[in-house]
Amino acid sequence: MSDTRRNFIKNTSKGVLGIAALGTTEITRASSLFNFADFNQTKDVKLGVASYTLREFSTEQALDMILRCGLHRVTLKSMHLPLDSDATTIKNTVALCKQKGIDFYGAGVIYMKTKEEVDQAFNYAKAAELQMIVGVPNHELLDYVEDKVKEHDIKLAIHNHGPGDDVYPSAESAYERIKNRDQRMGLCVDIGHTKRIGRDPIADVTNYFDRVYDIHLKDVNVAEADGQTCIIGRGVIDFPGFLKAVCDLKYQGTLALEYEAEGNDPLPGMMESIGYVKGILATL
Repeated sequence: MSDTRRNFIKNTSKGVLGIAALGTTEITRASSLFNFADFNQTKDVKLGVASYTLREFSTEQALDMILRCGLHRVTLKSMHLPLDSDATTIKNTVALCKQKGIDFYGAGVIYMKTKEEVDQAFNYAKAAELQMIVGVPNHELLDYVEDKVKEHDIKLAIHNHGPGDDVYPSAESAYERIKNRDQRMGLCVDIGHTKRIGRDPIADVTNYFDRVYDIHLKDVNVAEADGQTCIIGRGVIDFPGFLKAVCDLKYQGTLALEYEAEGNDPLPGMMESIGYVKGILATL
């Protein structure tokens, strides 16, 4: 157990975190008895999922797994709705999300290395009536991207990928390139990659908050370049401190779980992670 998790559980007097303390076997069993949708946080915080978490599953399977976690917001990655989808496919996917009560609010991460890829991304987002693209546009395309943001009135949230990313390794590196551009150009802060590059997720979200439009939640086992995704609360990120900061800042975007471990069986780790996050939020 990480020090952060141990200290938080020690300092929590009520049993609201029991579900988060379960192991993966127990939490799978508990999912049939416990309705995550009824375990509501006390703060007005929107939780969702980045569908890369569920990359090994079909679109409908992924949506059903999100619902099993008691969540109703998603950004879809291209394996769940390909970027070259025709209008009918996009319409049907949007309808499926609505039918299941899930807000398909954004798409990504979408990489944009050419003007044609920028056009494709924004046409796709417009057809799906999305609020946001979580993307990685090349630096030389930012003027063109800004034009598209203005044309379509769709937000762009630039995603940082940490060590090894030569385009946007940190939230700061993205912020410096968009801070004087259209207000609809902002950030998707991935706090796991932020920690891997040796930065403080609380400080980065606070310092660049005026442009933080989406947040990818994940924990990592070490604050180093080779850090790996782990169940939230079992790693090195201070989640009680981070979530308190997000609430204090009155963040209006989504906290989207991006759980990259156990690609073939992510649901137990997702449930434990979300249970831990909801447990913290219930105490704030």
